[in-house]
Amino acid sequence: MGLFDGLMGNASELAPVDVQREFQHLLSREERVEKAYKLIRDMFIFTNRRLILIDKQGLTGKKIEYHSYPYKSITHFAVETAGSFDLDAELKFWVSGNPTPISQTFNKSLNIYELQSVLSDYVCK
Repeated sequence: MGLFDGLMGNASELAPVDVQREFQHLLSREERVEKAYKLIRDMFIFTNRRLILIDKQGLTGKKIEYHSYPYKSITHFAVETAGSFDLDAELKFWVSGNPTPISQTFNKSLNIYELQSVLSDYVCK
């Protein structure tokens, strides 16, 4: 990920096998990482069971908050593709009981349709 992408709020894709190894302590025995994205220090991890958001806090990033969203709690989601002049793609999802969506911006090089497909596989079961 380039510094410019990070400053612009864009995320880059990570290798699932590396994320699986690094965050094994957060995953159940039969849980596997499907997709993972990094935004400066924060991460989005899509597993076969849930969506995990990792929020590193403070200057050192040693304080970390982990949010876990089982796919069954996601009521709906939306993706917005990048346009000619808008270089960002965006993912938004809503969780039961919360009217405000959780959103993340991704750079134009990310295949937002692939991300939507991962969500569809698990949310629309």
